[in-house]
Amino acid sequence: MTKRKVTYVPVDDFNPKFKLTSPKTKAVGVDAITSTMHHLADEIGLAKGLKLISKMNQKGGFDCSGCAWPDPDGHRSALGEYCENGAKALAEEATSKRVDENFFTTHSIEEISTWSDYKIGKSGRVIHPMYLGKGSSHYKKISWNQAFELIGKKFNEIQHPDEVVFYTSGRTSNEAAFLYQLLARAWGTNNLPDCSNMCHESSGSGLVETLGIGKGSVTLEDLHKAEVIVVMGQNPGTNHPRMLAALEKCKKNGGKIVSVNPIPEAGNNVFVDPQSPVSILKGGTQLTDLYLQIKINADVALLKAVMLCLLEWEEKHPGKVLDSAFISSHTAGFEALEKHLKEQDFDELVGKTGLQKEHVLQLVELIAFKKKIIVCWAMGITQQTNGVENVREIVNLLLLKGSVGIEGGGTCPVRGHSNVQGDRTMGIYEKPSASFLDSLDNAFGITSPRKHGYDVVEAIEAMHSGKVKVFMAMGGNFVSATPDTEYTGEALQNCELTVQISTKLNRSHVVPGQEALILPCLTRSELDVVNGVQQFVTVENSMGIVHSSKGTFHPASDDLLSEPTIVARIGASIIKTQSINWSHLSSHYNHIRDKIEEVIPGFEAFNERVKQTAGFYLPNGARERKFATADAKAQFTLNPVPENIVEKGHFILMTIRTHDQYNTTIYGLDDRYRGIYNERRVVMMNPQDMEEQGLNAMDVVDILGHWKGQVRTAYQFKVVPYDIARGCVATYFPEANVLVPIDHVARISNTPVSKFIEVSFKKCEA
Repeated sequence: MTKRKVTYVPVDDFNPKFKLTSPKTKAVGVDAITSTMHHLADEIGLAKGLKLISKMNQKGGFDCSGCAWPDPDGHRSALGEYCENGAKALAEEATSKRVDENFFTTHSIEEISTWSDYKIGKSGRVIHPMYLGKGSSHYKKISWNQAFELIGKKFNEIQHPDEVVFYTSGRTSNEAAFLYQLLARAWGTNNLPDCSNMCHESSGSGLVETLGIGKGSVTLEDLHKAEVIVVMGQNPGTNHPRMLAALEKCKKNGGKIVSVNPIPEAGNNVFVDPQSPVSILKGGTQLTDLYLQIKINADVALLKAVMLCLLEWEEKHPGKVLDSAFISSHTAGFEALEKHLKEQDFDELVGKTGLQKEHVLQLVELIAFKKKIIVCWAMGITQQTNGVENVREIVNLLLLKGSVGIEGGGTCPVRGHSNVQGDRTMGIYEKPSASFLDSLDNAFGITSPRKHGYDVVEAIEAMHSGKVKVFMAMGGNFVSATPDTEYTGEALQNCELTVQISTKLNRSHVVPGQEALILPCLTRSELDVVNGVQQFVTVENSMGIVHSSKGTFHPASDDLLSEPTIVARIGASIIKTQSINWSHLSSHYNHIRDKIEEVIPGFEAFNERVKQTAGFYLPNGARERKFATADAKAQFTLNPVPENIVEKGHFILMTIRTHDQYNTTIYGLDDRYRGIYNERRVVMMNPQDMEEQGLNAMDVVDILGHWKGQVRTAYQFKVVPYDIARGCVATYFPEANVLVPIDHVARISNTPVSKFIEVSFKKCEA
């Protein structure tokens, strides 16, 4: 079989409309309204778009398919409970553009593979099942019955259950996720990699070890009441814009905001509330009180320096800096941490951060006599070799202050996909607990496997080595989301069959196995009617609230099925899983929720409680200082300071999103807040570093990634001068994912290290 090249390499010149302006210092405001209207008008028409968006994130409406930021429990704005990126996500899914049989007759997968991810994504909604036969370059329309028969036949031929991988994106509903993991376990495998493996797996690992639960401990109201919020390795203005309103409320209540990031971001600076004429006229609210331009992955050094100072301040102000009562009654390991910290050299720690000593001391001063402290973090913390240690060190700081399990204080890992946390709650996990599997077995009369399955990296390696015959994905864009693009593409093409449950065309569809299926599904905004009864699904947001989502608009095609229906019909087509009454489960989603209630603690009276307009909170021991650890106490940990050494003349690269992007979905070609327009193949570099490298603005370079003596290349990027920490550079994913080695992963969590790539540059000839 001929292997197709999967890394997009530009064959044309850079966009002639490419331009640079000064980065923005304010986020949202009128520009966000304008951008929102533009995207709605372009994809679905403004009138329809406004009608659709009026139902998003409203009680009784449908949940945004973007991020997992929570909605207010009480009043919701009639003007709209959505952000610019949520509107873009809706516009993309509700687009009037269609990928049908004629589209694939016209375009081969070889041709489509030469397109940029942006162009592929803009092709539109897939509106009927498509099949790619062996040796073919064109998808063809297939009936649903034929598709399920093909899947059943392939599964029934497989000799060992571990030859199948079941991947999940975080946008799927609780009901679909529960059925999906049930299908995998009834089939006989725990090969359930998901997008968590690539983002917040380090958070889950670190939090479970220290606090006994892999979720954050705060609520939305806690953010409003915090005295200090520290935002680390996160860009909420682009990735979680609705968070800015919570930060603004914190500020209005007298709280302070600290931003720790190698790049200054508009969303961490000033927020202009687009729903407030007063805010627009006044120029918004200054959010950040202290900005620390830290070097990439120097967070542990910073946290240790701060904690060392807090110990010293406690000696000068006994009982006023550390929470000794909390430490004594609710934690373990303090003495070892205290000894470890006192062995550190403050100046050496600060030197590793790239910060000025006085700025670190300003942070110490801000939190020394405060207790209501929240630390928020995202991929800048987790996608590091020491990602788990980063999270554990954040917990150390909060435990010293007694800031866990109190109003206005705690841990806040800010999740990406809108139901990624719910997926894990539903059992989408390659390392399930014995208690979960026992409950599942009792509920369905099956015998689930106890052997751990593949996570994302392990699944790619298994496919690459020929150990996997079928790859199935419920949502997502696996090729563009994962590391080491060429290696991953080769891995997928080693499979005998790839099956992807999708809404829109993406790059993964043109990097198929020997045979491939695209199974098109409904989106959250679309009507889901089963047996004449309109259904709703549920999701869990990043604060642990489970609530309903009910689509109300006519589907893009009459030939679409819901995710729960697709999973149930796959299960019914496989002999080994036919003991489960899939038809009953999918005939009304109440039946699925009844089983969720039976299997998973916290879902008592599920079908009744979810009728509450704001949903209900799941149990969270850390909120109540009930820590599900071996000794029922929160754990202090000892974490080494990473060296972060690269070869002379090399740089540390991190991959980031543009403002016109959510994960691998690219809405447009502008990065408005950073002043970069109509181009994505850029690399941001400190002007002093550029001068030392002999590079000028707009020079074209190839980026060379260095790992274990291997060199990977991302071709043709323009150098953009930018205010980024010295020795650090940044560029966008998925274009730069080719540089992320498959075996460069975080300890314990096995998360790909996308935020610390050693690179050099090769200047291209003019």
